[in-house]
Amino acid sequence: MDAGDRERLLHGTHHAPHSVLGAHPVPGGIAFRAFRPYARAVTVVSGGMTVGLHDDGDGFFSGLLPLREVPAYRLRVAYEATEVETEDAYRFLPTLGELDLHLIGEGRHEELWTVLGAHPTAHQGVSGTRFSVWAPNALGVRVAGSFNFWDGTGFPMRSLGSSGVWELFVPGIGEGELYKFEITRPDGSKTLRADPMARRTEVPPATSSIVTSSRYEWGDAQWLERRAEVPAHRAPLSVYEVHLPSWRPGLTYRQLAEQLPAYVADLGFTHVELMPVAEHPFGGSWGYQVTGFYAPTARLGTPDDFRYLVDALHRAGIGVIMDWVPAHFPRDEWALAEFDGRPLYEHSDPLRAAHPDWGTLEFDFGRREVRNFLVANALYWCEEFHIDGLRVDAVASMLYLDYSREPGQWTPNEHGGRENLDAVAFLQEMNATVYRRVPGVVTIAEESTAWDGVTRATHHRGPSGFGGLGFGLKWNMGWMHDSLEYMSHEPVHRRYHHGEMTFSMVYAYSENYVLPISHDEVVHGKRSLVSKMPGDWWRRRADLRAYLGFMWAHPGKQLLFMGQEFAQGAEWSEAHGPDWWLLDPHYGAEADHRGVRDLVRDLNTVYRASPALWQYDTEPAGFRWVTGDAADDNVLAFLRYDADGSPLLAVSHFAPVVRHDYRIGVPDDVPAWHEALNTDAARYGGSDVTSPDTVKPEPQGWHGLPASIRLTLPPLATVWLRPA
Repeated sequence: MDAGDRERLLHGTHHAPHSVLGAHPVPGGIAFRAFRPYARAVTVVSGGMTVGLHDDGDGFFSGLLPLREVPAYRLRVAYEATEVETEDAYRFLPTLGELDLHLIGEGRHEELWTVLGAHPTAHQGVSGTRFSVWAPNALGVRVAGSFNFWDGTGFPMRSLGSSGVWELFVPGIGEGELYKFEITRPDGSKTLRADPMARRTEVPPATSSIVTSSRYEWGDAQWLERRAEVPAHRAPLSVYEVHLPSWRPGLTYRQLAEQLPAYVADLGFTHVELMPVAEHPFGGSWGYQVTGFYAPTARLGTPDDFRYLVDALHRAGIGVIMDWVPAHFPRDEWALAEFDGRPLYEHSDPLRAAHPDWGTLEFDFGRREVRNFLVANALYWCEEFHIDGLRVDAVASMLYLDYSREPGQWTPNEHGGRENLDAVAFLQEMNATVYRRVPGVVTIAEESTAWDGVTRATHHRGPSGFGGLGFGLKWNMGWMHDSLEYMSHEPVHRRYHHGEMTFSMVYAYSENYVLPISHDEVVHGKRSLVSKMPGDWWRRRADLRAYLGFMWAHPGKQLLFMGQEFAQGAEWSEAHGPDWWLLDPHYGAEADHRGVRDLVRDLNTVYRASPALWQYDTEPAGFRWVTGDAADDNVLAFLRYDADGSPLLAVSHFAPVVRHDYRIGVPDDVPAWHEALNTDAARYGGSDVTSPDTVKPEPQGWHGLPASIRLTLPPLATVWLRPA
């Protein structure tokens, strides 16, 4: 062997080990070369022929056989205490084709997870696992794992041209093997890295990747066929947000599948939203600092176990939205940070790479391979795990170059603006690709600014000159902040904050909105939802019920975090999850908490049966103020309409008094109204100021409408009325 080849193989810097190792025609016959560190002897076995190779030292063995062509052969390798017969990894052709490499180079491989990573397969008639990884700056890459005692010396990978991809087919190993990539960096140092494309990982704090394949057989075909029938913004969408590790601490994916679908279906939610399930090293990040973008967290089971949970939810008629985190990643030295010795997934400019808020690194959205990694990841969750929606975290931090940065800490874009044009292009590509490939899936932006066109189609340019970002829905952070601020005031002061409850309708149709009461609002000293309300325990619960009734009637979809559905008083903690003991029949105040949960169930039931509350969520024709200016009375009243013009009247009263004969304007084409829901009902823990009888309009015009009805408004309550 050439001395240079020998040196590079020993030091893990050879880019083409297959050109040296294996069997090759040379003058005089076929040269066999093997690199087997720690072996005492290596023998070539072919048919009835057995030929020992010469020990060249340092683990190299070679021999020249007087053959005309390379035969089918195996290697018999003798170690100190054992002897194994195996295929030679260096006799195999590459497992990636030219088209795959072309698409990777273009950043357009929409099924990237099928070619990169570790895949058990049969190659040239031999079973094994094909490994491949993108590491364009590496001097060399080797595979280390449980199958070679974590010594990758004898398993160098080959570089596939200018693609930056390294590849090796390792015969004889399969599912369950642990592995990492040993990368020789440009400075000659070495780093052991988890596979960025790993589809299964060890349970944290262990960090190895695991060779895996799926054998799961889905049972949700009917669900998938149906989900694309109506776009999300014109369908009922009521979301229960769940942190899976703490919903019922200790449960696995399969155990959750026995409890979560039944619970959510009983409460009437249409969807669950799972806080990030992609693998993450630190549980306290709640999944928002991801290291394994293609692997469901191993804390709760295997990838197929997670499929089982999604399938169970679908079979219970519940959609699954998943939090997805393409904005940033942590700096762990075994993961993506400076993956091959230089900035690769992160931006090369340290100011652009460092996320100012979370101590993490931002993706380089301008690099086509990185965009491909993320776009394919969005598709991966939707196609491989049948996810129905992606809630994209921290979109605002991606869109603005000056996000949380002071002057001098950021550089304007080519037009002199603060917009991150690379991130805009990435989000547009991701949304367009997901909607094209996976009909029925919805993407949802957690975007906290007034960026123009978050839910506008990517090909429609707005006044800012940008095409829309292409999301299906956007979290309405303004509504959330304003309405919670209003509710935090004592009722006597709410008249001075009335506009905080009405301002959302000024911009309600600028985007397709979700109204989020998420985990972010019930942690870090913000208090739980019921604890944000002023007054004594009775008033807090009454305020909470009235607020939920207002929220469910307001244009937009609903999202409620776990524990808030039964008025948990304490903040959420990922260590112990919701306070389920509050619903124990032996607990003295159990009825108070059960009453709120019963209300949530009834809100969802009436909501789903009332197209007026969701069909025209994104169109002005679906809403009309009856009174938005009754600040002194703490009253808000509005009409919602479905596509046929059938109305629902919602009246919210945020004062702790009863108002008798309160006149409300109504249309004159409804002969009678009846209460569809009253948050003050006794079964919810209210004072039971209800109106079981139908209410007939009087011909007296009021609030700009031709007729009116007189209602008794319960204290701190929301009442819904429908045509009788």
